[in-house]
Parts: sequence; structure tokens; C-alpha cells
Amino acid sequence: MAWANQGMQALIPVINRVQDAFSQLGTNVSFELPQIAVVGGQSAGKSDFLPRGSGIVTRRPLILQLIQDPSEYGEFLHKKGHRYVNFDEVRQEIENETDRVTGQNKGISAHPINLRIYSPNVLNLTLIDLPGLTKVPVGDQSAD
Repeated sequence: MAWANQGMQALIPVINRVQDAFSQLGTNVSFELPQIAVVGGQSAGKSDFLPRGSGIVTRRPLILQLIQDPSEYGEFLHKKGHRYVNFDEVRQEIENETDRVTGQNKGISAHPINLRIYSPNVLNLTLIDLPGLTKVPVGDQSAD
């Protein structure tokens, strides 16, 4: 069964590159792969490892690709080649990139932020963090 695991491990980087390419084109891609979904209301703590605050904080989808690697750093698709070793700076860049696209008045966008985290302490896994369900729109959020 070790051969099956090696095959999946080789497939993950290919899938990550395909996700990046489709994201840059502004097109959704859907693979029939195992997925984990965390669902909850706004500010329920679904993404506690990401930027935190009151009200809605996750305002754009975040495609978080965890990649097992001997070194530890983060890299954004929109800043390819720039390695973030301070994870407070990663959180700040998520906030800055969110505001750049959605504005600072709580707007929401379907355009994702792609982030890769390289670390010896992770499993190869892709997580997608979505904005929470909103009952009462605020700021620039649409009523629907």
C-alpha cells in the first residue's frame, strides 16, 4: 500500500499548481478529492489560526496549501518569490490583500487569496477558508 501513498504525494503538487493557475485566471476549479468543510456563523472561530477581530474578518476565500518541507515559511501567489518567515506578517498580508480587493468597509469578494505554508510540522493538505454565514449585512456587504 506504500505505492498508493507515494502516488498521492506526487499528485498533490500538481493539484496545487492547477489550483494556482485557475485562481490567477479567475476561474473556479473543482476536483472530486476528499475535502474537509468547517461551517459556522460569522465570528464563530472557524479560522482561529488566521487574522482575528470582531465582526467579519474572513472576507475572501483563502486557499491554504500546507506543504511538508524541511524549511518553514509562507508564500502568497500574488507575491510569488517573497518568503514570509514571520507568521504575524502572513496575517498582516492576508488583511492587506483582503482590503485591497474588498475595501475597508467589510466588503466580501469571491476572489481567493492563495497561500502556501511550507513546514516540517504539517501534512500535505489544502484547506479552504470561506467567509462565515452572515445574518445581518454590514458595511459594503450586499443584502442578499
